[in-house]
Amino acid sequence: MTTPRTVLITGGNRGIGRAIAEEFVAQGHRVAVTARSGEGPVGTLTVQADVTDSSQVDAAFTAVEAELGPVEVVVANAGTNRDTLLLRMTDEDFESVVDTNLGGAFRVVKRASKGMLKARFGRVVLISSVVGLYGSAGQVNYSASKAGLVGVARSLTRELGARGITANVVAPGFIETDMTAALPQEQQEEYRKAIPAGRYGQAREVAKTVAWLASDDAGYISGAVIPVDGGLGMGH
Repeated sequence: MTTPRTVLITGGNRGIGRAIAEEFVAQGHRVAVTARSGEGPVGTLTVQADVTDSSQVDAAFTAVEAELGPVEVVVANAGTNRDTLLLRMTDEDFESVVDTNLGGAFRVVKRASKGMLKARFGRVVLISSVVGLYGSAGQVNYSASKAGLVGVARSLTRELGARGITANVVAPGFIETDMTAALPQEQQEEYRKAIPAGRYGQAREVAKTVAWLASDDAGYISGAVIPVDGGLGMGH
């Protein structure tokens, strides 16, 4: 049985983030989620926060610490996309996606690290994407932001590794969520053909990987990129 921890998941109100929150609750952890709107799953504490705003991130952590104790596990999952081909992509399309996906992870991890350094224990899990290393037409902004998380995790590992803190990246492939369900049928079929496993993943399959990385069993794993993609990216 893994030690119960205080866990904070950003963007834990829907999709993969929600599944991650549910998994940590099921394993007996104290779980909080941030959301810009909506609520996390049953058994979680929801705090409103926009990860592009440092003061909101700070306030969210302060609220969670008061209610559940210092955050020991942080999962940077909040993300956005504005897909369009490079020549049509505006500066704002690029900057807003990078500021949420990469800048948001930076702000959240920076705030979390204070308590982790004090406790000499911490688990940082950054939710990237197969396209971070595989690439994807129409996603220069999104791919760049998700690739950047690898650099964050590896630099954190070198900086904080001796203090009992690990930092890893989970790179999901095509997962069945509202976002993928909205794709046209032919496109869904085309994507499925590219996946060696021959199917889309389930959000809970990502969630179980994240929970394992946060567990006592994974204490000697840091700076790793774990693909959960049915073989699509071949572990780049």
